[in-house]
Amino acid sequence: MLIESVILAAGLGTRMKSELPKVLHPLLGQPLLWWAVRAARKAAHRAPHVIVGPEFQAEVSTPDEELHFVIQHDRLGTGHALMQAEGKLSDAADLVLVTSADMPLLQAETLAMLIETQTQNAGPLTVLTTVAEDSRGFGRILRNDEGRICGIIEQAHATPEQLAIRELNVGAYCFDAAWLWDALPRLVLSPKGEYYLTDLVEMAASAGLAVESIACCDPDEIIGVNTRVHLAEAARAMQKRINHQWMLAGVTIIDPTNTWIEPTVKLKADTVLLPNTFLEGRTAVGAGCRIGPNSLLRDSLLADACEVSFSVVEGAELESNVDVGPFAHLRSGSHLCEGVHMGNFGEVKNSTLGAGVKMGHFSYIGDTTIGEGSNIGAGAITCNYDGERKHTTLIGRGVFIGSDTMLVAPIEIGDGARTGAGAVVTRNVAPHTLAVGAPARAIRKLEPRE
Repeated sequence: MLIESVILAAGLGTRMKSELPKVLHPLLGQPLLWWAVRAARKAAHRAPHVIVGPEFQAEVSTPDEELHFVIQHDRLGTGHALMQAEGKLSDAADLVLVTSADMPLLQAETLAMLIETQTQNAGPLTVLTTVAEDSRGFGRILRNDEGRICGIIEQAHATPEQLAIRELNVGAYCFDAAWLWDALPRLVLSPKGEYYLTDLVEMAASAGLAVESIACCDPDEIIGVNTRVHLAEAARAMQKRINHQWMLAGVTIIDPTNTWIEPTVKLKADTVLLPNTFLEGRTAVGAGCRIGPNSLLRDSLLADACEVSFSVVEGAELESNVDVGPFAHLRSGSHLCEGVHMGNFGEVKNSTLGAGVKMGHFSYIGDTTIGEGSNIGAGAITCNYDGERKHTTLIGRGVFIGSDTMLVAPIEIGDGARTGAGAVVTRNVAPHTLAVGAPARAIRKLEPRE
C-alpha cells in the first residue's frame, strides 16, 4: 500500500509577532517544520509534501530529498491548501496522511496508528481526536445519536452547546486518496471566506460513509504552537520527552527540568549530566563522562571519561580522559588529545593540545599545535593576530611555558624548551633551551628530561 503525506505549513502565524514564518521558529534547535517532517516521513515511509506560502520561494527552488515543497499562493484555508497538492503526489497513492507543521509533538507512532485504522476503514477517512478540558482552540467533534462522527465544527463558529463538547479535533487525518481528490473540489466557502478541510467530515457522513477516529491520550502530543507562550510550552514537553528517553538509555540526568538536549545529540551510557547543562547541534558524548553544571556543548565530540564543568565547548573534539574548566572556553577547531587538563578561565581556538598537555588558568591558545607532555603556565598567551592576519605557533613535546609568557606568532618552540615567567618570545626557541626576558633571549641549554 502506497501512502503519501502532506503537511500544512502555509499559515502566517501572526500571533507569533515575528517576521520569521511560524513554522521556522526553533524548538530545541530545530524548526517546528522539522519535527512535523520527521514524524510524517517515519509514519508514511516517504518524503512528505509541505504546503507553504509564497515567502518560501527560495526553499521551494532548492532540491531536498527529505521533503517536497508546494506553494499555496492564495491563503484560502486548509481545504484549499490541500488542493494544491493534487497532481504533486503519486497517482498510485492509496492513502493520504495530512498533518500540520504547528503540531511538533505528534509522534510517528500515533500517525502510524491513524494510518492503520484507515486501512481497516471501509469509509473514506479517519480523524485523530482527543478528550480534554482545555480546548486549545481546536474544533469540536460532532457525533450523532448512534455515536458516529457526523461533523467537525470550528471553535469560531460553534454554538455554546457545541463549545461544551470536550472531544476535540487534533488536526491529523488519513484519507482514501481517490475519495479525497474527488471531494475536495466540492468544498464550499466558510463564513470566513475559507475552504475548511474539516468540512470533508460532514460531506462523508452525509453520504452515509463511515468516518473513523482514534484517540490521542498523551496531552503533550496535542500541544499546538500559535504563540511564543505555546512555543515555550512545547519546548518544555519536548525536553521532558527527550530527557526521559536518554535516562532509559543509561544516562544519568541529575535535574531533568534544567537539562536541555537537542534531538541531534548522541550520548552513551553512564554519562552524568548536571543541572543547567545544554547539549546542542551535532554533539556526541562518550561513556562515563561528567558534564556540568552550567555548561554548554555545541557541535562537539567528546570521547569517554571526559569532564566539563562551568564551561563552553563549541566545535571542539576531546579525546578520552580530558578535563575542562571551570569557566573555560573551547572554540571551533580545538582538539584536546587524551589526558589533557585545561584549567579555569582558559581559552583555546583552532588548536591541538597533545596528549597529557597541562594548560593552567587564565591562558589563551590560538592557531597553535602543542606537543604531548607540555605545560602551559598561568596567564600564558599566543599572540596569533597581527591586526591583519592570523599566524601559527608550534610548541614541541615536553615544553614548559612559564607564567605570563607571550608567544608572538609566527613562532616555534622546540622540544624540551622552557620560557621564564613574563617572557615575550618573538623568535624561535631551539630545543632544550631556556629563554627569558622581554624580548626573550636564550641564556642556556637544558639537559633533556626523561
